[in-house]
Amino acid sequence: MFSICLIALSLAVDATAAAICCGVANPGLRFRDALRLGVWFGGFQGGMTALGGLAGSELNQHFTRLGAVAAFGLLLYLGGRMVLSALSPTEDSRTSYSLETKSIALLAVATSLDALAVGVSVAFLDVGLWTAAAVIGGTAFVLSAAGSLLGCSVGKCFHQWASVLGGLVLMGIGVKIILQVLCLQ
Repeated sequence: MFSICLIALSLAVDATAAAICCGVANPGLRFRDALRLGVWFGGFQGGMTALGGLAGSELNQHFTRLGAVAAFGLLLYLGGRMVLSALSPTEDSRTSYSLETKSIALLAVATSLDALAVGVSVAFLDVGLWTAAAVIGGTAFVLSAAGSLLGCSVGKCFHQWASVLGGLVLMGIGVKIILQVLCLQ
């Protein structure tokens, strides 16, 4: 069980970083928004883990490559959009996009694709697939919700530059994901 907790923490890092960026981009973030972000990120982390475990190792190689390319593209797009939005002169364009369901869903998918591969390896641990998926999803939920609230606090003080930095972080996560897959080949 200890190993699955460590795996859950490592998988939650990208989702938490993305949630922090959402909080930074939305200084008016409310507690219910933080919970919503946590549900999206945690749900996708747990769901992708379960899906990976059910899909088996045969499909894992294909999911890993395709998922890395998709995550790279999505995170580059969303991060770039966040940077451009932060630098635009209108207040409205900077405050609403990152809490749209479409944007949250894209971030949740992009940051949870590595959980798909982890789901395959869960079969080799002493923990059942559903327990592992619940721990991974629950960890991502808690850390993402807390991260979005932290990002909101930072965003209130340094909104424009924190948003630029947040967008760059999202793009960096995308680059990290694609480099990991390219180095594995």
